[in-house]
Amino acid sequence: MPANLTLDSLKTAFDAGEIDTVLVVFPDMQGRLMGKRFHAGFFLDGGHKETHCCNYLLALDMEMNTVPGYRSAGWEQGYGDYVMRPDLSTLRRLPWLPGTAMVICDLLDHHTHDEVAVSPRAILKRQVARAREMGFDAMMATELEFYLFDNSYESLRGGIAGLVPSSGYNEDYHIFQTTREEDVMRAVRNHLYGAGIPVESTKGEADAGQIEVNYRYSDALDTADNHTIIKQGVKEIAWSRGKSVTFMAKYDTAKAGSAAHVHQSLFRDGKPAFHDPEGDHGMSATMKHFLAGQLAGADQMMVFLAPYVNSYKRFCTGLFAPTKAVWSCDNRTAGFRVCGEGTGGVRVECRIPGADANPYLACAALLAAGLDGIERKLELEPELRGDLYRAGDVREVPKTLREAAERLKASDLYRRAFGDDVVDHYHHAAEWEIAETDRVVTDHDLRRLLERA
Repeated sequence: MPANLTLDSLKTAFDAGEIDTVLVVFPDMQGRLMGKRFHAGFFLDGGHKETHCCNYLLALDMEMNTVPGYRSAGWEQGYGDYVMRPDLSTLRRLPWLPGTAMVICDLLDHHTHDEVAVSPRAILKRQVARAREMGFDAMMATELEFYLFDNSYESLRGGIAGLVPSSGYNEDYHIFQTTREEDVMRAVRNHLYGAGIPVESTKGEADAGQIEVNYRYSDALDTADNHTIIKQGVKEIAWSRGKSVTFMAKYDTAKAGSAAHVHQSLFRDGKPAFHDPEGDHGMSATMKHFLAGQLAGADQMMVFLAPYVNSYKRFCTGLFAPTKAVWSCDNRTAGFRVCGEGTGGVRVECRIPGADANPYLACAALLAAGLDGIERKLELEPELRGDLYRAGDVREVPKTLREAAERLKASDLYRRAFGDDVVDHYHHAAEWEIAETDRVVTDHDLRRLLERA
């Protein structure tokens, strides 16, 4: 797999006429990449040290509207700048864009040069640092699902109707069905590999046109960076071939939702801290405390795992999205699934996050709750087995963003782990999402009420 670029190797490629553009980017609240396109010569001459962007980029909604009410940025504060400081360890080629490289930035306060507290990357970095202070390296991987359509994005701008999935029926593990998508997916695998992302495989998922991409587990920050680049790359590669994709959690009532399952483990001194061959299912005391912390915090972390009103439409019986925030071994009906039991690869898979989640926030929220469980030595509740969709009086996944926002606002766990400013910022984002969804007339309203009301 090609190594990431250095400034020296970028200069060599620039001098050879191979790279002329550098995308200087950062992840916003929604997990999108925002930034600028630099001429590679300017980047090499000093642009790699820092650049600037408007601080409203961490106070926007999905439609890029300037949302009132944030303390970090607003008309009252004059919408000043943030400093974008490139993390040169992320500098890489983007093979699907000719002559182009990319680098991910951290956001700094324009005056103090401290990292911006509400920046998703900074939130995750603080939890990674917290784990290291406790003697652990946080290792994660995400399984990213999406739908591929034969329609182009441009053809859908006049009205989203007649979406045509890339295959005709459920393609879960189905090789013939996924052969029809190889024009896009072969390019996805090879281009992401060329960008330094350790892609393992792609596969058909649980509905027509639904695909999953898997890449090798890594440290938590690298995983979130890779996840974000994969989403960007998949969209751009599909667009370049006249196709479109969606990472919506639920694009159709009758279709399976798209998830971003997060696999998690801790290492200490290069060895798996979750494994104890003498423990139940090979789980160490550390793993049990970690999982207990995540169960205790499950209802409070939901804004970070499922950030939109649409996200909660994915949680329904029988379509492989969990409805119960409980744990079980190798059981896809549980919100928290223990995988690799009895081996050094034993780990926690959280099946709650949707493909629409910001990976930095989802990983940070899960890590914070797990570390809290270790610090407080929380006792792990008994495993539940069988069809957990049918389980009775057990902890449930919150059913709406409104409920999730209330739990976050009242969360002592996340106010301690993230700070009041972060909790209030993302609670405000959830409240805005709810208000906008409540306000807008939908096609569903028209279909139900136009004639009947």
